[in-house]
Amino acid sequence: MSGMLIFLIVVVLIAIFVVGIYNRIVGLNQRCDQAFADIDVQLRQRHDLIPNLVETVKGYASHERGTLDAVISARNAASSAHGPAAQAQAEGLLNGALGKLFALAEAYPDLKANTNFLELQRELSDVENKLAAARRFFNNSIQEFNTSIQQIPGNFVAPLGGFKQREFFELPADSRAAVEAAPGVKF
Repeated sequence: MSGMLIFLIVVVLIAIFVVGIYNRIVGLNQRCDQAFADIDVQLRQRHDLIPNLVETVKGYASHERGTLDAVISARNAASSAHGPAAQAQAEGLLNGALGKLFALAEAYPDLKANTNFLELQRELSDVENKLAAARRFFNNSIQEFNTSIQQIPGNFVAPLGGFKQREFFELPADSRAAVEAAPGVKF
């Protein structure tokens, strides 16, 4: 009788241990979803600013239609992208188009001095900073989740819940190079 009781206690302890690991993985998975939702909120704010920015530039540089259309097309593609990899790719294209828009603005001193344009630039910069923080939090959450399902004993429990590795939010190589490049100073 005591052997059966010991066996039952061991089985219950193992079950509690497995449930604890499973619940931790579920919590980490939820944290990843929440972190991605935070990125999505920042991207929506960014995408909402872009049409106003384009309209402001249009008032000063309406003949630069190709650049303005490229920004709107890139914004629409980024708005409809789903998943970290697709969104990162679309955001990379949008970053490139916005870079061309801001380079275009350099050629128009009246535009650079426009209060509305300056305010939109400031708001966009603020959203970019929040977006960078949200991406760091998301990637940290993904790293923690992926580690938990790869390490023992999580790697035995993760398949029970159908958990698989998740993708990081990484900028494409060409966008990453532009972000990492040091700004030039000219006098």
